[in-house]
Amino acid sequence: MAAVLPRAAAAAAVRAKRSGGSGIPLRRSVLAGHGPFSSEAAVTPAPAAAVDDRAVAAGGGEDGDDLRSRIFRLGLAKRSATAALEKWSDEGRAAPAAELRRIARDLSRVRRYKHALEVADWMKTHHDSDLSESDYGMRIDLITRVFGANAAEDFFEKLPPEAKSLEAYTALLHSYARSKMTDKAERLFGRMKDANLSMDVLVYNEMMTLYISVGELDKVHVIAEELRRQNVSPDLFTYNLRVSATAASMDLEGFKGILDEMSKDPNSKEGWTLYRKLAAVYVDASQLVGSGNSLVEAEAKISQREWITYDFLVLLHAGLGNLERIKDIWKSMLMTSQRMTSRNYICVITSYLLCERVKDAGEIVDQWQRSKAPEFDISACNRLLDALLSAGLADTAESFRELMLQKSCILTSRATVAE
Repeated sequence: MAAVLPRAAAAAAVRAKRSGGSGIPLRRSVLAGHGPFSSEAAVTPAPAAAVDDRAVAAGGGEDGDDLRSRIFRLGLAKRSATAALEKWSDEGRAAPAAELRRIARDLSRVRRYKHALEVADWMKTHHDSDLSESDYGMRIDLITRVFGANAAEDFFEKLPPEAKSLEAYTALLHSYARSKMTDKAERLFGRMKDANLSMDVLVYNEMMTLYISVGELDKVHVIAEELRRQNVSPDLFTYNLRVSATAASMDLEGFKGILDEMSKDPNSKEGWTLYRKLAAVYVDASQLVGSGNSLVEAEAKISQREWITYDFLVLLHAGLGNLERIKDIWKSMLMTSQRMTSRNYICVITSYLLCERVKDAGEIVDQWQRSKAPEFDISACNRLLDALLSAGLADTAESFRELMLQKSCILTSRATVAE
């Protein structure tokens, strides 16, 4: 489950990324770090070579003699993009900054980080006066991927004061979050406040992401309170981080309070409404909060906190309408050596049902029925039916009942249908 630079799959996702004049989005995780529960790991990419071929084809064909095709034909990381650029220049051909940005962006998308960094370095050497704030942020992100967070820090500290913009600070903060360098991230966050930068929601999301990834869930609330004091508008990613933290802490009142806050947020969108329904049904059906279960299950390689956070990543993408991403996350969950739980199946089935993808939900049920660990649990399905009815989703509940009947399962409900 290698790390990738995921593309924004919905308009709402754009707010969780920063793209400036460079047009190169700086990847922003929902969960920081390299572990099995990072959002990076939640994507199962195609083999690099196959992705590269598609990218080259999209740019005009592998046989083209444009600059982009030459660099993409390099293939192996040990080959030098710098040498290709020098040869191009020696032939008297121009390499405008805008074209170099596009090439670096496309290389990053297919995980060709070394070549992307070489292109970015060439742009710095030959187009220094044309560099934007986002260009510096992009280089910090690429340096992190090629050489690590400490190298990115060294690059940042050597930047002139005028180049240390919000873009650059946020990129370095993201580097620390990915590497779970909590102390350094907290110090940098303090520097950003001392510099009187006009921090946006992305900065606060990074800090909450970091605290969830290292298990310091109580600090998520602290960051959320600071965001409120600074009058920064939260986005759906912010709410998802807060909701997953309260659920992982088994804080039922906090969980309900955040969903209520979402419903009253003037920036609420259609996807937010779907997300609230998904989260409420998931917690109710899985008997997650107040169940008395330990946060870390005995002899488990993956803590319950991590499983819950992964489940909420699924719910987030369901709320955003990123159905392909749900499939990717589910595949990556199945690839872990850890024993799945009934709750994981309920999470994905719920997401597909509320997105009106009954066929996809049926495929997950089939997988569950064939599974030995965990064995298929009809009582969990009954709880999901009850949760759907209690949430006032009678049509969805009926679709689920009919689906399970096709699978030779008769569901029974004890729920009172919401008015």
